[in-house]
Amino acid sequence: AIMPLIKYIMLLAEIFLLILKVPYYIFNDVYRLIRPIKKKSVADEIVLITGAGHGIGKELAIGYASLGATVVCWDINEESNNETMNDIKKKGNNSVYAYQCNVADVKQVFSVAKKIKEEVGDVTILINNAGIVYIKSLLNHSPDEITRVINVNMTAHYWTLKAFLPSMIEKNHGHIVSVSSIAAFHSFYYATIYCPTKSAVQAIMDSVSDELRVLSNKKSSIKFTTVYPFFVHTGFIKNIYFRFPWLIRKLSPQEVALSIINAQRQNRKNQIIPSYWLSICNLARYV
Repeated sequence: AIMPLIKYIMLLAEIFLLILKVPYYIFNDVYRLIRPIKKKSVADEIVLITGAGHGIGKELAIGYASLGATVVCWDINEESNNETMNDIKKKGNNSVYAYQCNVADVKQVFSVAKKIKEEVGDVTILINNAGIVYIKSLLNHSPDEITRVINVNMTAHYWTLKAFLPSMIEKNHGHIVSVSSIAAFHSFYYATIYCPTKSAVQAIMDSVSDELRVLSNKKSSIKFTTVYPFFVHTGFIKNIYFRFPWLIRKLSPQEVALSIINAQRQNRKNQIIPSYWLSICNLARYV
């Protein structure tokens, strides 16, 4: 008789906590709209963006260049990567560089990173944006496809962190930004490989951030930002459809890139795009 009573009390406590959380998250979102956090300058920073040849990565490169940062574009596709660089230069911004690099190839990552250090300088803002997805069922994935998604979406984060984090630690200055996905919180069918890799990105960022805080005795000034966009209008997800498209719309690369830049400049630890999904995801943890 005691155990059912305890369970009933715990259920009531969880419901009460949920009721308290609802106005808190709503108020917090409204407050941030009225009193946004001041944005830091990136004018003297060297920003490296993976997957800069198209989509969000390209828009990030354009956005940071317009803010006066030195931009380093990375992409496996040399042609599209150079197009991004040339498009930026046409706007009058010459502090932009393009390097062909397969982020899933650890030897190539370290080799190109060394070249950048010699030719451009120490990267101070790293944006792990490169990612791929195959929209198909698990049983229809080939072993090579599974390996490629895991290597690009998850394992590559380890290689870029090992390549660029040491110089940030040495100077006690830097910012790591990783592009995860709303799929880190909510799984979707036909994305059986993609969703776990995006959850892994969240775990990597939280773990490295905590590790650095402990190792530095809380003296580290290096910032970490993980962003979780909803599905974006890119070639990767053109075959995904929603039951209520009027309620949940796909995002443009431009608006996602702007939100990422703002989150980084405001030192936000986590940023869901669009922002109202943050309250929904926070509340979902208690439902």
